[in-house]
Amino acid sequence: MNSYTIAKTLTQPYDVVVAAVRVALHEQGFGILTEIDLKATLKDKLDVDVAPQVILGACRPALAYEAMTAEPSIAAVLPCNVVVRAVDDTATVVEAFDPDAMMGLANNDILRTVAADAKQRLTAALAALDSTEGEN
Repeated sequence: MNSYTIAKTLTQPYDVVVAAVRVALHEQGFGILTEIDLKATLKDKLDVDVAPQVILGACRPALAYEAMTAEPSIAAVLPCNVVVRAVDDTATVVEAFDPDAMMGLANNDILRTVAADAKQRLTAALAALDSTEGEN
């Protein structure tokens, strides 16, 4: 099975790791463009409880620009998602999408099914934009 993330498990509490990840990303020239609190979102939308987890949308503008210059459609997968997830009170996982894995995402039957569903939904959403064109 191919891995599509770069991961590290730390024996530190979630809040400490989230703060450290922010600093580490900043030190490497990344800014945080988006932040999704999955615990709060899933509780609000589905009334389910999950461990604390946040998705940080990290972007290093120079890298983003270089990638978009070479392949404009790459913008669809920007920014880089970095997930910080509590395992328990003392362990936290940090995962980032592995840029080398971009071409190997469809090597898993389940992932292909999920991707097909997502593609269908995205295609429908984009198609719906045609009907709103000119309403601005």
